[in-house]
This record gives sequence, C-alpha cells and structure tokens, in this order.
Amino acid sequence: MADNNFATAPDYEEDKRKIAAVIPYYAFHGIDRFYDISGLMLDPALFRRTVEILAERYKGQAIDKIGGFDARGFVLGTPLALALEVPFFMLRKQSKLPNSVTGASYTKEYKGDDGQGGDALCISRTAIQPGDRVLLIDDLIATGGTLMAGLDLVKAQQGVVVEAACMIELGFLGGGKKVREKHPDVSVWSFISEKHLQTKGEVMAKE
Repeated sequence: MADNNFATAPDYEEDKRKIAAVIPYYAFHGIDRFYDISGLMLDPALFRRTVEILAERYKGQAIDKIGGFDARGFVLGTPLALALEVPFFMLRKQSKLPNSVTGASYTKEYKGDDGQGGDALCISRTAIQPGDRVLLIDDLIATGGTLMAGLDLVKAQQGVVVEAACMIELGFLGGGKKVREKHPDVSVWSFISEKHLQTKGEVMAKE
C-alpha cells in the first residue's frame, strides 16, 4: 500500500467550489461528462490558487522531479515544479522526443495515435535517475490507461512514484480503481470531486 502521509492536508472546500465553477463538462469522444480545464487556464487568480494548493500538498514530501502527461499535464506540472523548485519532465506521445525511451502500447477510451485506441508514451533518457522520487500529474484520470503506462515507464527507469495526481478522476469509468489495483504502492489522488463539478458547458453553434 502507498505509505505517503497526506492525512493532515486541508480540504479547501471553498477553493474547490470556485475552481469547479470554471471547469464545465461536455459530451466528448463518446463520454457524456468530459471536463475541460480550459476555463481554469483563463482565470489567472484561480489558476494561481490551484498551483498554490498543489504546492502546499507536496512541499516537504522530498519530491525530486515532476512528470507531466502530454499535454495538459504540462500546463499543471510546469508551474508546480517552479513553485517547488524541482525539475520537470514530459511524458510525451511516442516518437515526439529525441534520445527517449518508449513504454509499452496501451489503450484508452477513444481512438489514439494508431487510429484504434492505442498509444505509447516516451520520456527523455536523461529524465530520471535511479531512486528519484517522482510526482506524476495530469488533468484527468479516465480509464486509467495513460496513467498506468506512465507509472510502468517511470518504474522501468527505477523512479519511485510518490503520488499520481490529477485535477479530476472520472469515477464512473473505473480508471482510478484499475490503477490502484495494479500499483498498490502508489497513492492516486484527485483534487476536485465530481460532486463539485456541475457546470454543463454550452456548445456554441458554428456561424
């Protein structure tokens, strides 16, 4: 079981309500409620507060590096790495980085780069040193395929994953449960519960 102690972390309920209000959901790629964090990016004050809360959670956890998933994990992970003053590395889609190592292919809830629901991740060969304590971050955990592929890749490079964090876990897809079952040594955490996320996005008609 994951043994990181986050039990004393505050719940930030008021902050969560404000942040959730700018994260609408849409029907997208066959999923009825797909949450879009673009609204958070458009609100500098709430975006800054989000990074502050994440930094408060992870300060003192002896994190050596932060890895962000292609592509929204880059948006969240980079300012967090700056706040914690630790290096950041990218988990990119296969063939997108030179001097990289590529993990095994995985499937997800919609068509991937191979047109059949499959993708693979790669990281720079210089990203992780054996024993590095790594925080992984993304916007969503959906079916869990991307996160599990990232965990496998980091562990294959002898990194130690402190926690896998996301803004939102789509509980109805069961991805988080799959990740926890496959990697019981890794804490999987989501910042905002689906109970807070009740803003339905309006699709604008094309002119």
